[in-house]
Amino acid sequence: MARAPRAATAARAYGRSVVRLVLLLFLTAAVLLAPVPRLTPTATSVPAAPDPAPAPAVPAVGRAWPVGVRPPILRGWEPPATTYGRGHRGVDLAAPAGTPVRAVAAGRVSFAGRVAGKGVVSVELPGTGDPRLRTTYEPVRATVKKGDEVEAGEVVGTVEATGSHCTETCVHWGLRRADTYLDPLSLLPPWLLRSGPSRLLPVLGVPLPS
Repeated sequence: MARAPRAATAARAYGRSVVRLVLLLFLTAAVLLAPVPRLTPTATSVPAAPDPAPAPAVPAVGRAWPVGVRPPILRGWEPPATTYGRGHRGVDLAAPAGTPVRAVAAGRVSFAGRVAGKGVVSVELPGTGDPRLRTTYEPVRATVKKGDEVEAGEVVGTVEATGSHCTETCVHWGLRRADTYLDPLSLLPPWLLRSGPSRLLPVLGVPLPS
């Protein structure tokens, strides 16, 4: 007679064990199948550094063409795809040897000498951002020296007969901000880019047409 209660007790214990096992399996499955919560970007990544300030735009401070009034452009500015890539880092303006070369805008001569056998004149332009813009003219026989202050339209040299990379005599006119090459034509305001008399002519002693 004692075996029946013991058997019943064992059966109940076995049933409870089965229930606990089923619950454990169910909870394990629920944990494994639950979607992994996404962490917010602020919790998983370092805050991005702010974008660098854009380079200052090129101000149209030019008041004269380097040569002539509206010289033929033999080759325009062709920015290279990379720092050392192929391209044309300036503008070639047709000009016979001996043509006066004028400062496009007022500034200070930062270089006047020879580079690789070619005469070069560079003029730094104040008030054009940080670092300042710098114009370059070559091949030019300089009539100024480093440190000279020049006004827009002032002669800084004459076109040399040799040293040009053009098929005909020309002036290579460049523009840089630090090590970045820019389009020198962007220095000229629209009225100077259009064909017609230069507004600088009265300064040079030639009256404007009526």
